[in-house]
Amino acid sequence: MNAPIGVIDSGVGGLTVAKEMLRYLPNETIYYIGDTARCPYGPRTAKQVVEFTTQMAQKLKEMGIKMLVIACNTATAVALEPLQKTCDFPVIGVINAGAMAAMKETKTHQIAVIATVGTVKSGAYEEAIGSLYSKSQIYSLACPPLVPMVESGQYEGPFAEKLVEEVLSPLKTISYDTMILGCTHYPIIQHLIEKVVGEDVHVVSSAKETALHAKDLLAYYSLENKSTHHAKHRFFATGSVPMFQQIVDDWLQLPELQAEKIEL
Repeated sequence: MNAPIGVIDSGVGGLTVAKEMLRYLPNETIYYIGDTARCPYGPRTAKQVVEFTTQMAQKLKEMGIKMLVIACNTATAVALEPLQKTCDFPVIGVINAGAMAAMKETKTHQIAVIATVGTVKSGAYEEAIGSLYSKSQIYSLACPPLVPMVESGQYEGPFAEKLVEEVLSPLKTISYDTMILGCTHYPIIQHLIEKVVGEDVHVVSSAKETALHAKDLLAYYSLENKSTHHAKHRFFATGSVPMFQQIVDDWLQLPELQAEKIEL
């Protein structure tokens, strides 16, 4: 089935998921919406996040998608179940995938989760990890400054390094062997995070696991695109297109891709 897969995020963070989908689902077409005008979602109420996520899902539904990937942890935490109930195509999120990635790496079952305020408040990672191994010790840290830093494109250089070190400082006194990047913006600065936490900590994201889960579901529902024709991906932003385009170019390396403005 050659219909596109929809991917939605509060901004550019979901590009980390889209990158893995491009790698593991090379025949599939991706339609991506980044709600850059209303990012970040972390400090917003659950009601607002559900409303915004539903608006993006509806736009993509009108474009004829065959699957929806909520590539935002905050949105997954509060909007996954409502959308699964109302959409007539498979809808997946990133939280369970992140928990599974951590379980594959941890030896001590002491796991740090860095995420937005909204994701931490939801307790979604505690629930997801606990369902896989109930004796896990989870240390969750909200990191509000990191998403705006990534969205602004200022994720390289001394400023970014110092900010990451300051934000993660509360974890210095805690023992853990695995860290979950509980926000899809964070893999863009994974190299900075790894520098702060040290080489003894496994730093994992949900991106690869989400892409593989999408691949499995496409096969299960017989929705794979069997054609090898060149996919025409479309990437949309609700805010500034030039800034969004710059990060898309930097992260995805797709020279022919021209980002578009979208109204929700």
